[in-house]
Amino acid sequence: MANIKSSIKRIQIAERNRLRNKSYKTAVKTLMKKYFDAVQTYSTEPTPEQLTVVQERLSVAYSKIDKAVKRGVLHRNTGARKKSRLARALKAEATQTA
Repeated sequence: MANIKSSIKRIQIAERNRLRNKSYKTAVKTLMKKYFDAVQTYSTEPTPEQLTVVQERLSVAYSKIDKAVKRGVLHRNTGARKKSRLARALKAEATQTA
């Protein structure tokens, strides 16, 4: 444990930021998994209702990724890569069903 007052404060701030970053990262991963599951369901049973579920989950995932990038949790290129993977998954399923 640090003895200097400023070091103690920096440790506390680092822990607070670590927890905030962790919550954003896990939320992004969870939303991406839910989206990929919805795309998989849509590919097996392509109905308009399933497509709306996919679109809704895509927008939620995009929103969370953008917020994580804005807050500095994710690098902007990482956010762009994740969004690209999401869009590419839907496009691949759309071309297979068409």
